[in-house]
Amino acid sequence: MKEVINFDERKPIWIALSDLYLDTELKQDFHLKYIATTISQSSYTFDEVKKINKYEVFPVLFSNLLHPAGEWFAFDERIIINGIIEWIESKKPLDLLAVEWVYMVYKDINEEYWDEIEYLYNKIRSSSLSGS
Repeated sequence: MKEVINFDERKPIWIALSDLYLDTELKQDFHLKYIATTISQSSYTFDEVKKINKYEVFPVLFSNLLHPAGEWFAFDERIIINGIIEWIESKKPLDLLAVEWVYMVYKDINEEYWDEIEYLYNKIRSSSLSGS
């Protein structure tokens, strides 16, 4: 049975994670803080967001990082959302196997950011829990 996905709930996550697939270094702290804040404001756990990245965002956007002159400033949000929804609605079990393999090969492309995003996410969560 297919998982029921609330696209409206997912959209902010998709848009935030799309920054990981821009053809630029995310050196500015605000990029990673924006991603961490978006995750912390969502109903998803950090691990769930990593799965959303792997199975929904990565298949649609990773090829931007392989182009010699990929998008480097920002993706059009409508294109991201429509592309991911189209991917989700059309994927087959074999597509998921392909994603597993391709992700294993290319996950290092933006893997360096995840530790920092998780650190910022935990910092945001702990400060919101303590009321600071």
